[in-house]
Amino acid sequence: MAALSETEMLGKYTELIEGRLYDIFPDENTPQGDVVRAAKYSLSAGGKRIRPVLALAFCEMCGGKAEKALDAACAIEYMHTYSLIHDDLPCMDNDDLRRGKPSCHKAFGETTALLAGDMLAILPFERIAGSDTIPEAAKAKCVNALARLCGAEGMIGGQQIDTVNVGSDLSGDTLMSMYSMKTSALIKAACLCGVYCAQSGEEERYVRGAAEYAEYLGLAFQIIDDILDVTGSTEVLGKQTGNDAENDKHTFVRIYGLEKAETAAREYTEKAMKALGCFKDNEFVKRLTQTLLGRKK
Repeated sequence: MAALSETEMLGKYTELIEGRLYDIFPDENTPQGDVVRAAKYSLSAGGKRIRPVLALAFCEMCGGKAEKALDAACAIEYMHTYSLIHDDLPCMDNDDLRRGKPSCHKAFGETTALLAGDMLAILPFERIAGSDTIPEAAKAKCVNALARLCGAEGMIGGQQIDTVNVGSDLSGDTLMSMYSMKTSALIKAACLCGVYCAQSGEEERYVRGAAEYAEYLGLAFQIIDDILDVTGSTEVLGKQTGNDAENDKHTFVRIYGLEKAETAAREYTEKAMKALGCFKDNEFVKRLTQTLLGRKK
């Protein structure tokens, strides 16, 4: 049987994810139904689903079936969407658009958006703990990775550094540390969950490879975001461009310039691809990684 193309593999994984995302959601026809509707609104707004796709792909690269990591993949997407809802709030980035639609707080109000984000930050742990697809021995590892990499030493910590340093000087080292926490950490959680769910006999080696891959991919991903904020358009990106400069934020482009940013994105992408060397059947993730380097949104 011929190998599936990148588009076909992406479609296969995305179909699995979309078919599972909402079955855990509470009933909307309740007094608190608006918070459920707001969470669904942001979760269903589109997006590339890259993080949950990576969870499934890494599970398969370690010899497991993608379905074993499906609930972990959904948990990752809940956590990612919560971060986007909160990032858009007036007290953070104050963005009115997300994926071409009004931001959650614009559509539902600031209070409901805040609570919808909170709901999506808690739901991952219910999804993992109650999963009938994740092997029992992997559940605690997935919960630990998600909590650790999304907390003060990961995604939340990176957002704190970003927020409190608006308008102040930021060194290149601090910037990269912030990117590692703000962007690489959740990608790392996705890849590690995939490895844990596979329950391979070579888990220790795969964990090292997955962590290294995610670190470099996250840095490349964030630098490309910086580039697109300067060179992209609101229509293509589905969100307002030029916000970093308007909000006086330090970015890789601001510190080093556009040319060095493009070079760095390529170099980190190459390092990410090299880290995949310990995995079997890694062609899909390699192609996906290369595609992300050239993304326009």
